[in-house]
Amino acid sequence: MEIKGKLSKVLPAQTGQKKNGGEWKKQGFVIELDGNPRFDGKPREVCFQVWSDKVNVDTLVTGSMINVFFDPESREFNEKWYTDLTAWKVETIGESQPTSPSMPSSISPFMPPLETYQPEEMGGFPMKDDLPF
Repeated sequence: MEIKGKLSKVLPAQTGQKKNGGEWKKQGFVIELDGNPRFDGKPREVCFQVWSDKVNVDTLVTGSMINVFFDPESREFNEKWYTDLTAWKVETIGESQPTSPSMPSSISPFMPPLETYQPEEMGGFPMKDDLPF
């Protein structure tokens, strides 16, 4: 799944020992969602967690817009359900987006590029200059 929002908080990292002797690391961060505020008028906030070093949370800047790719997971323990939102990729919006050349506003995105039009002798459209001006 994917969600966009403004990074509002980076939580302290937590570490511990695995049963097999290895070490685990978990760190959380909170984003503020645009639009659709809570019933009290405050913005909705969502907390995500990152396990190990899959995402380097230290490089994220508080206040920046980010795109979070995550997997939701719920589990039951003692007849209570717990849900985790585990992020596996985080992109800063505006920096990680692929760049493409800008299209002039006068060209319609539904119109084929000009180089696809061929002269009449090549089986294309007639290229007559019959404009009144």
